[in-house]
Amino acid sequence: MASKSKKGLGRGLGALFDDSKSEKSSEGFDFLSDLSDTEIADSDSIKMIKVRDIEPNKNQPRKTFDKEKLEILSSSIATHGIVQPILVKPNINGTYMIVAGERRWRAAKLAKIKEVPCVIRQLDEPAVMEIALIENLQREDLNPIEEAEGYRRLMETCELTQEEVAEKVGRSRSAVANSLRLNNLSERVKQMVIDGKLSQGHARALLSITDDNEQFELAKFIIEKGLNVRQVEKLVSDTSENKKKPKTKQVTGMMKKYFSEVENDLGSRLGTKVKISEGANKGKIEIEYYSKDDLERILFELKK
Repeated sequence: MASKSKKGLGRGLGALFDDSKSEKSSEGFDFLSDLSDTEIADSDSIKMIKVRDIEPNKNQPRKTFDKEKLEILSSSIATHGIVQPILVKPNINGTYMIVAGERRWRAAKLAKIKEVPCVIRQLDEPAVMEIALIENLQREDLNPIEEAEGYRRLMETCELTQEEVAEKVGRSRSAVANSLRLNNLSERVKQMVIDGKLSQGHARALLSITDDNEQFELAKFIIEKGLNVRQVEKLVSDTSENKKKPKTKQVTGMMKKYFSEVENDLGSRLGTKVKISEGANKGKIEIEYYSKDDLERILFELKK
């Protein structure tokens, strides 16, 4: 990568793209003075560009935008305007592609703003990818799957190692490595992580299950039962990646192990034998008693 594409990715990038400060302030922002740390090249310029002549970056790592937050930002822009310019690169057809600032562009469109201030910069594809990823990471705007995909694409586009990516984005190598592993999840489980139904810890534990259908079924079971990460790790600990068991047998075996633990726990609490029978969509719990007094004792325990 040329040295020019690497400029302005430190403190200056954070100052240049800090939406949390710029869009919430009604006092304005001295863009030119704050831009001094970014080492702008002589070819850079700032101009008003029509919103319709700007298009998002299809390779932008961030894929989801919070509708409510976008509406709040749109209201702020309608009142105060866009305080910080959007970073764009020119296309050969006379339009411009967003490098950083897509959220501001979307909010401006929502506010029916006709023109937005832009910094125009000639950048190659690796530089565009690098800046877009770093901008989102600095704001912590990416969900775990977007972050993992961003690292992967940065490695492929810029031909970087994990160590080099970690250095560029200010993360530890192990953090980048753990994030990259999430790319191996099935698409349905990835969506569960995006939706916030599964944490990164749950997702990493599921990587031991290599069959997509088995992984998805187990993920649904985890959500249904509200299992924590440690419980999930325990469930999958006995599952070997080399075993090719049918999905129904493998997942049922895990469920039986879980229900066995519940039987032992409940039986200990009630002081009697407890049996859980599981069916396809329902089941039953059998609690044994040995006399009327014993039944009354168990009922008393259940009412506690």
